[in-house]
Order: sequence, then C-alpha cells, then structure tokens
Amino acid sequence: MAVIDMVGFDADDTLWRSEDYFHAAQEEFERIVGRHVDLGDTGVRDRLYAVEKGNIAVFGYGVKGMALSMVEAAVDITDGRIPSRDLHRVVQIAKDMLRHPVDLLPGVREAVETIAAEHAVVLITKGDLFHQEAKVRDSGLSSLFRRIEIVSEKDAGTYARLLDEFGIPADRFVMVGNSLRSDIVPVLRLGGWGVHVPYHLTWAHENEADDVSAHPRLRQVASAAELPQALRGIVAAAAPAALAG
Repeated sequence: MAVIDMVGFDADDTLWRSEDYFHAAQEEFERIVGRHVDLGDTGVRDRLYAVEKGNIAVFGYGVKGMALSMVEAAVDITDGRIPSRDLHRVVQIAKDMLRHPVDLLPGVREAVETIAAEHAVVLITKGDLFHQEAKVRDSGLSSLFRRIEIVSEKDAGTYARLLDEFGIPADRFVMVGNSLRSDIVPVLRLGGWGVHVPYHLTWAHENEADDVSAHPRLRQVASAAELPQALRGIVAAAAPAALAG
C-alpha cells in the first residue's frame, strides 16, 4: 500500500538557479544608486528590501515586482535626483533577468525522474505567471510533472486548496524545496512532510520562518542527489502510521 501519494517540488533555487541573478541585480542596483548617494549612510539594501516587502501585496513576487521596487527605491533614496538613464538601466537589468537561460542544479533531472517513477509529482511555484511558465518550459522538466501550479503565494491556505483539488490528505504529501517559509513550514502545519534542500543564497523574505528544525516530519538534504533516498526514508517512517490508520 502506498503511504505517500504525491511529491511536490518547488522550482526556483530547488530545480534551477534563481536567487543568484537577483543577488547580482541587487549589487548592480547598489552600484547605480551609489553614483548619487553615500551607500554607507543610506542603508540601500535595507531600504530596497523594505520597499520590496511593502510592494509584495501589490506587485506579487518575481522580477517585474523587483524592478518596480528598485525604481521606487532609487527615486526615494536619491530624493528624486537619479537621472532617467540610470532608471533605464534598472529596467534593463530586469529584462536581462527575464531572458536569462534556465540553469538546472546538479543532479536535479535524475532525482526528479527517479522520484517520478515511484510517486506522482507536481510542481508548485510562485512568481510572475509569464516568467515562471517560460522557465518551466525551458527547463525541459515539464513532462515529468502531473500538474504545474503557479500561485501568487505559498502559504497553508494555498497548499490546503491544492491538496483538496488533488484529493490527497496532507499526511500523504511531501513538499521539496529550498525555502522554509514557502515550501516547508506551511505543509508541516497541515500535517504533511517536508524535505528541505538549502540553497547557498536566500532572499531575506524567505528567511522569515518558524524554527522547525526538530520537526519529526522534516528531512534535510544537501543536494538533489540525496532526494530519492530521503523520500524512501519518509515512506518507511510513514508506513506504520498508515497501517495503524
């Protein structure tokens, strides 16, 4: 009897690189603004994050929201002195990010293929619809997933809705991802399982999460290559409870 019916995968920084490009864009933004203000006195990084965080409810996640927040922050930080050519450069940074090729992380394809041979797999990602659709298409992985869900937020309510649509109870679902806030904590709260695959860079917003390091339904792996074994371990751990039920 199967005890895990479905495995969900995050996309950005779980299957392919993403935060690296946001980090590089942040550094370029600071260089642009640094032509007009003393970065040491203005706390550019903190002020940009404050603008981005405040705009999530308006623009959502992704490159386009980041670019609009950068423009707003640049005008605010420089008291409107930043010239149009520099604002144009900020827009160009965003365009370059939207056109960047998809770079799969090592071992991802093999791991997803192995897990897909044993479980139904779905992709659950958030961000700009057009950009996420393009990345999924260009990744070459789309045929492996039973469903691809691009959502505006990844919280307990969103996962509960999706699990209801899938017809799967939470305790038979595993979510794999790099973000504790978006991929792991909400699923654990619902009674599901989580496999955390940390990435070397994480946006500050995604670091704002409860400490679940000791949670019994959480597993952590260092790379995609360890995912199939981690899933088999979850199956073994979930089996006694399933039999008892």
